Amino acid sequence: MLTEKLSEITEKRLIEYIKEHGLKAGERLPNESDLSKLLGVGRGTIREAVRMLAGRNVLDVRHGSGTFVAADKIGVGDDPLGFTFIDDKKQLTFDLMEIRMMIEPRIASMAALMADEEQIAEIKALAKAVEMQIHNDVNHINTDILFHSKIAESTGNLVIPNLMPIIQQAIVMFINVTDRDLKQETIETHRAIVDSIEARDPIGASDAMMLHLIYNRNRIKKIFADQ
Repeated sequence: MLTEKLSEITEKRLIEYIKEHGLKAGERLPNESDLSKLLGVGRGTIREAVRMLAGRNVLDVRHGSGTFVAADKIGVGDDPLGFTFIDDKKQLTFDLMEIRMMIEPRIASMAALMADEEQIAEIKALAKAVEMQIHNDVNHINTDILFHSKIAESTGNLVIPNLMPIIQQAIVMFINVTDRDLKQETIETHRAIVDSIEARDPIGASDAMMLHLIYNRNRIKKIFADQ
């Protein structure tokens, strides 16, 4: 268990090394022995961390040549779009919100037209779960992501679920930036979204989702303005 934990720490430190040294796609990392000395861990730990990053397509291990920053699809895995490697988190937060405002109102509108009764029940249950977690001061990131993902799934569109990593990352960044302080606004706008979807009201669903995102955007703007 200790080795596993050390490997995970080393994995993060390798990512930091790539960022700090500005290594680009296709550039070579130091060899295993040098990395071991640089990071102060054994070569076996380096090997395991590299293997995990290769599995995420962050690194490309070329036997006989060395280890390189992956040429494409950097970050596939728990960071499918490679946001880890974007340093300007403030701009990234705003840009992700902009993308959400482009697509999520339309997703909610489609859900109002296409969701079946079982999907509507699941959306309602997830909204209720988010509400309960907020009231109990429990981190609701994962449930919030499931709520928005279920709405996307209920559109019946085969492409939309593939866009969810963008929305998921935006939700994570927003909740972390705001420290979950838009509690009542989240509850009320989630309820409005659910009510409109259940009423088969695509315009109402779109408007409710847009209001939800406007609250989010305005809160982000205020936080960054105060910094």
